[in-house]
Amino acid sequence: MSIFQTTALAAAGIDTGAAADAAQTRANIMNASQAAEDAVISPLYTGAFSHELRAALAARIAAAGGVPDLAERYLAKAGDMAALADPASDGGDLAHIIDFVDRAANATKDIAASDISDLQAAGVADADIVRLCELVAFTAYQLRVVAGLKLMKGAAA
Repeated sequence: MSIFQTTALAAAGIDTGAAADAAQTRANIMNASQAAEDAVISPLYTGAFSHELRAALAARIAAAGGVPDLAERYLAKAGDMAALADPASDGGDLAHIIDFVDRAANATKDIAASDISDLQAAGVADADIVRLCELVAFTAYQLRVVAGLKLMKGAAA
């Protein structure tokens, strides 16, 4: 895979020019970021969260974070879970997951121990809570990378 096929560079629309040249000098970082994405979105062992649900949650976070290009890339992988990518969706049967992801992504400082115990009370295993946190953290990182790349390109972030 070319580094220009990585999600961050593709979402930022970078494939030529000075920003592409700069990215090429940091190819190891772009490849490591893509490997982290693959591990979070498409891991071999998914636990309670399918690849499609993970993609929908990442799309939701990206949409709420104001990065529609990134949201669209994840939405394409969300399959039957695509409706959850809409920030207006309450999540239905997965409302407890959606509530946690929304709070963790958009009001991180407000997360409390009770948020974790609420997930546990809803039957979410500790390992799956860690998986959710990894997904939120990685997507937040990716939003910042895409914003920075867009700034390098000269586009509005």
